[in-house]
Formats: sequence, structure tokens, C-alpha cells
Amino acid sequence: MTGRIDSAGLSGMVGALTEAHGVPGAQFTVLHEGELVAVAVGEAEHGSGRPVTPDVAFPVGSIGKTFTAAVVMVLAADGDLGLDDPVGEYVPETAGRPIAAVTPRQLLSHTGGLESGPEGGPSMRGLVERTGLIQPPGGDFSYSNAGFVLLGRLAETVTGMSWFECVESILLRPLGIAPAFVVGPRTARPVATGHAGRARPVTQNITLAEAPAGAIAASASDLVALGRMLVDGGGILSHEDARRMRQPVADAFGLADAWGLGLALFGTWAGHDGTGDGTWCQLRIDPDRGTVAALTCNSSAGAGLWDDVVAELGRRGLPIPSGSLTAVPDVVLPPPDGWSGSFHNGDTEYSISADMVFAVDGEPQAMITFHEGLTFSLRDNQSGQQLYAGRCLVSPETGKIDRIHVNGRLALARR
Repeated sequence: MTGRIDSAGLSGMVGALTEAHGVPGAQFTVLHEGELVAVAVGEAEHGSGRPVTPDVAFPVGSIGKTFTAAVVMVLAADGDLGLDDPVGEYVPETAGRPIAAVTPRQLLSHTGGLESGPEGGPSMRGLVERTGLIQPPGGDFSYSNAGFVLLGRLAETVTGMSWFECVESILLRPLGIAPAFVVGPRTARPVATGHAGRARPVTQNITLAEAPAGAIAASASDLVALGRMLVDGGGILSHEDARRMRQPVADAFGLADAWGLGLALFGTWAGHDGTGDGTWCQLRIDPDRGTVAALTCNSSAGAGLWDDVVAELGRRGLPIPSGSLTAVPDVVLPPPDGWSGSFHNGDTEYSISADMVFAVDGEPQAMITFHEGLTFSLRDNQSGQQLYAGRCLVSPETGKIDRIHVNGRLALARR
């Protein structure tokens, strides 16, 4: 897509696809070749008559981790913390525990070895006290909500502010973003309601303790403002620190091509995906051309909407990586030796039975199919959707499968 963006055509396309996917409302904003175009369609809550306007905030789920990451990078640049210092030097509730040795850099890249996350509670301090390691720091990539709760707690201890105050004063206000949260401080900004499918509204279940991992609500234009800063620093980060966040640190199979410091990497693009309860949001950044695009929508059907929006943009000359896991390999292989069993990430159990059933905490979820390189796809029992979401990993000492990655989460064999 060169030259001016066809604003009316973009609005019509997003509106038609939003309707086709049964999504109540959506926003799409793109910055391309210096031109910013924002589209808002549908309703903030199905049947309410309340329109989605450009200022309506959507619960953006895990994209909130990128906001937290940027706050930590600013604090590091100011000398308030060191990215390679043990967090035990700053967070007293980690004292005397293995988790104290983890560094902010490892937490930002999901290589800190933390479990995905214990159940939330009333405070970050309490959740940090209950979080443990599943492997030594600096090992395999393992996506962790708990790791970003620890980063949020780190920001609190070094600034003396709450995480909410940190993210508002250090990042949101300087970016011109009116704060909105789905838990914690109340704000006057309108927030869209999430939906299961099209018609059933759902409430946001994130707890106060988990706020740094996913409590932010934002518009697509807010996400583009964040993305723009992650290209040039925006006067908040140095250009070099923004570049560091986009550099690959770890292989992130099952979520993205690689992971940087708070950012997923899709080829030469960076970004993050986020799902709240009944919301689906994406951010993509092309640092080479300065293109930034973001989608927010208020339905669990948002994955298909995103895939179709980026497919249509590609046909119009603006290719954007979807990051979708729906591209399942054609080659199907027999199960490898030693593939069945029980695998654990903290209190979460993933099990693979001899009849190819994949279960989570004893509940059958999907049927498993194996592909080349010990990778596998999962066909969801309810939706029928098949995702290329996992792989088995082999111990270099024994030559046997001793862990798996599922949607980026590492789980260790327990036989």
C-alpha cells in the first residue's frame, strides 16, 4: 500500500468483516508512511446502542505486558534498576528464595524460569510470595504472567508508587493516553464490554494482583501510540533502548518466531497479542518502515477477524504478519517415542494419553497430531479449530522427551 490510505475503504472493510465474524464492535488504527487512519465500528456492548468511538478503551489483555516492559526499561535507563541485577536486590519478598536470582532482563524475555502463574489474589506482594520456578533462570522460553507481576512489583519497590501510578505517570500521560483499567483505580473513560461470541456479555476476571500482566484498557489508537514509541523512543525511551526491546532473545515457538524484551517478534516485525475476557487485540510494528497497526475488538471471535483484516490488507499492498497458529503443517507423523505422559507448569498439569487426547488439569481439551521436528498441533474439542501450538523437547543427557512447550508455556515431565 503506497500513497494515501483509503480511509473510507478501510472503514468499510473493517465494518463488513466485523459483522461477518459476529463481533459487536472493533477499532483498527494504522500508521503508514506518516499517515494515521483510525476506524471505529459497531457497539461497545451488544444491543446497548452505545457506539464504538475512537476513544473507547478495550481490555487489551497481555498487551499490557508491553506497557509494563516499557516502564521497566525507562526505570533502567534512569538508573533506578539494573536489567541484569537479581530482583532480590529490590523486591524483599523474594529474599532467601531461588526466585531472587532472576533478573529483569530474563523476566522481560520470559526466560526467568517462573511458572506461568499461581491463582491471583488481592496483592502483587502475595502473588510474588507464592510464585516459584519451574527451571533455573536463563533456560528455555516459558511465557509467564507471574514474571510480569514480579516486574510490576519491582517497579513499585524502586519508585515508591503503585504499579498503576507508575504506568500512568511514566508512560500513559507522556504518550497522551487517558488511563483506563479493568481492575484497580476507577477512571471516567468508557470501556468496551467483552463478549463470548456476539451476544453474551462477560465480565473481566483479572485480579488486582495480576494487574501488571493485563489490566490495561486502551484503544487501537493508544496501541499505535505505544508502537510508535517502540520504533523511535518517542522522547520517553532512547532510540537504542527501543531497539533493544525489539531484538530477539529467545525462541518463542507456539507464540511467535522469537521474543525480545516485552515484545513478540514476527519476522522483521514486533508486537504483542492480548485477550481479555471476551476481547481480542493485536499490535504490530514494522521498525524498518515505521508502520504500526493495531486492532481491538470485544468478542472471543476476534482471532478470525484479525486474520481476515490482515489478509485483506495484504491484498491491498500492506502485508502485516498475523501471528496466527492456524497454519498447520501438511505432513503428519506417528507419535515419537516417549511422547505420552504428564507434564507440569507449577500447579497446571498437561497430559497426553495413549489415545491422543490432550488434557489440562484432567479435563480433555483437544486431540493431538504430530508433525516434523517433534512439533504438534491441537484440535479443540469444542470449536474444532486446529492450532500449531506445541512441541516436545528432548533431554540432552538422556535423549528422551522430558518437557513440552504448549502455547509458549514450558511444562516438565512427571512420570
